[in-house]
Amino acid sequence: MTAARSGPAFSVQDTPFSTYGSWFDISPVLAEKIRAEDLHLVSHQNGMHAVLRLVPLDGATGERAETRVAATPGLLSWIGTAGRIDLAYESPDTVRLRGAGLQLRVSAAARTLTPFSGTYFFHDAAAGAHVFTSYETGRRYRVTVLSGTVTDTFGSQALGSGDRGLTVSADADGPWEIAVEELDTARPAHARAAAFDKIVEAAHSSFADFVDRVAPWRSSATPAAELAAYVVWSATVHPAGLVTRPGVLMSKHWMDKVWSWDHCFNALALAPGQPELAWDQFHLPFDHQDGTGALPDSVTHSEVLRNFVKPPIHGWAFGHLRRRLTMPPGPAELAETYDRLTRWTDFWLTRRRAPGAALPHYQHGNDSGWDNATTFDPERVVVTADLAAFLVLQLRELAELATYLDKPEDVHRWTRAAEATQAAMLDQLWSGDRFVARGVDSGDTWHSSSLLDLMPIVLGEHLPDDVSGVLAARIEAHLTPYGLATELPASPHYLSDGYWRGPIWAPATVLIEDGLRRAGQHRLADEISARFRALCENHGFAENFDALTGTGLRDRAYTWTASSYLLLAEAHVSRSGDSSAPVSSTSSPG
Repeated sequence: MTAARSGPAFSVQDTPFSTYGSWFDISPVLAEKIRAEDLHLVSHQNGMHAVLRLVPLDGATGERAETRVAATPGLLSWIGTAGRIDLAYESPDTVRLRGAGLQLRVSAAARTLTPFSGTYFFHDAAAGAHVFTSYETGRRYRVTVLSGTVTDTFGSQALGSGDRGLTVSADADGPWEIAVEELDTARPAHARAAAFDKIVEAAHSSFADFVDRVAPWRSSATPAAELAAYVVWSATVHPAGLVTRPGVLMSKHWMDKVWSWDHCFNALALAPGQPELAWDQFHLPFDHQDGTGALPDSVTHSEVLRNFVKPPIHGWAFGHLRRRLTMPPGPAELAETYDRLTRWTDFWLTRRRAPGAALPHYQHGNDSGWDNATTFDPERVVVTADLAAFLVLQLRELAELATYLDKPEDVHRWTRAAEATQAAMLDQLWSGDRFVARGVDSGDTWHSSSLLDLMPIVLGEHLPDDVSGVLAARIEAHLTPYGLATELPASPHYLSDGYWRGPIWAPATVLIEDGLRRAGQHRLADEISARFRALCENHGFAENFDALTGTGLRDRAYTWTASSYLLLAEAHVSRSGDSSAPVSSTSSPG
């Protein structure tokens, strides 16, 4: 293994250490805004659960050792003055750990409260291993000592409360090594198939191959591209439970789901280099489309939520996806997508239009994806221009797909519906200098200082020039040194960590940048792209960012943020023709 293929260094305080396909990670994050002193094995099957606590010990005293943690895509290390411990993924469900000079205590992350919950710990003589069974995940975690000695076990076969686990240390003649596996019920005893260094080399090579495909355009001008690719690569899980195909979770921190609009941005970023994975990302929520055509709010291993939906950006997304895929979809794939988009569109046209209404409505801010935006302060069941605009783009995409599929009557039907919906949006919601929202029950109209009111810019070239010009000017007022604030900073409702009431978000940035560019507003689109790219390069890939300081907020390793950076960076490189300093897996990261 050469250092050149090791990829970017990162902090596990912000970004979980994991690998492509795995349902668990190694991180200190236990819950939203809760970080532990120690690193944990955190599973995302059956919810997010810290299962095992990993504590390095001083070999001389048996006390907790002072260490620093270093991480690259293939190797996590605790480094202390007395020695070090290394961890690497042997496979998506198995990690190997090796130590010299330091011992390791592996224990249940939380105390068991009753005989029927928490973690049970015992020695499995048949497998020659120690096993933790987790009530919360419904799975087992098997620790096999490959070299070294178990110097202590505690809580074995205990019921009720108490600590349980083991401590491993080296024999006199060398380092210790263990394997930790996540398994269902049983499997053959672990057989060390490869040397530890070979495992690390394979992990680094796997990531290097991924980033070379996803971001071959990267250079010193796009310094965050490799870390962005790692965030996406490490958050990808193999099919399991309700996740019907390989899926990119939004994070392997606590936002460990696939929401039914977040997935679109991951699909777009992956499309040129990982077309099959991109196709799976787009279709994963559609696998759970219900009888009315609605998509779920979110999907994860053991849960599909349907109490809300998400906005119909899927026509916009699929139009871009078709053009970005290096393996263009064939007639059967287009026909399946056409059917799914048709049913999703019909949901909005039939289930979300009040009697006699020309425009659909949201039933809550959550339906828009902008959960608590100030647009929804007066009422929650609301007709908004962003929804109409997204639906227009989806109708136009259906017309294009119908053309490919030789359905002339459908082409006419979708085109006519798109034109009628846009005309109604402009007639009913455009006041001459801004878009307003309208309450479905009251009929009242209002406007807000939310960036959501300006989202009809996504219509781009389809908007009248005078409308897009006004929207562009209002959008520019939201532009801080770091990007687009979702609430005007001068608004009395602005909150620095207010979710959609101020912070900068990736999806709004990408959608607006694209709409401005298609509307001919290139200067502003360039500035928005540049500021967001700089934000990610300096502050990482958080769920959202303080609009006035750039500080990353909430979940700090969010895949749609990383994918949005990759999309904007790739487009910038393409426009500028900057390939002067390419970075590949055979050179040092830029």
